[in-house]
Amino acid sequence: MALLGNPFVANVNKQLSQQELLQAIRADIAGELEAIIGYEAHIMAATDERVKKVLAHIADEERRHVGELQQLLHMLSPHEQQMFDQGQQQIMQQQAQNFSQPMQ
Repeated sequence: MALLGNPFVANVNKQLSQQELLQAIRADIAGELEAIIGYEAHIMAATDERVKKVLAHIADEERRHVGELQQLLHMLSPHEQQMFDQGQQQIMQQQAQNFSQPMQ
C-alpha cells in the first residue's frame, strides 16, 4: 500500500553498508514479488479482458524488475550467486532423475 502522505517515507538517512545494501535489495525483490502476486490476483478476479491484458503487462514489468534486482544482488555478492546457482543445479539434477531421489 502506498504511503502518499509523506513523499520522503522511503528515504534512507545514511550511507548503507554492504550488508545493509544487500538486505535492502532483498526487501526490494520481496516487494516486487508481492506486487506480482497482487496483479495476478486482480487478473484472476477481473472479467474485462482489457484490464487483464494491462495488468498482465504490468506484472511482467515487475518480473523484469525482479531479474534486475537479482542480478544486482549477485553482482554485489558472489556468495549469493553461488548459493543461487547451487539451488538451480539441485533442482535440475532432481528433474533429470524425475524427482525420484531425496534432496541433499
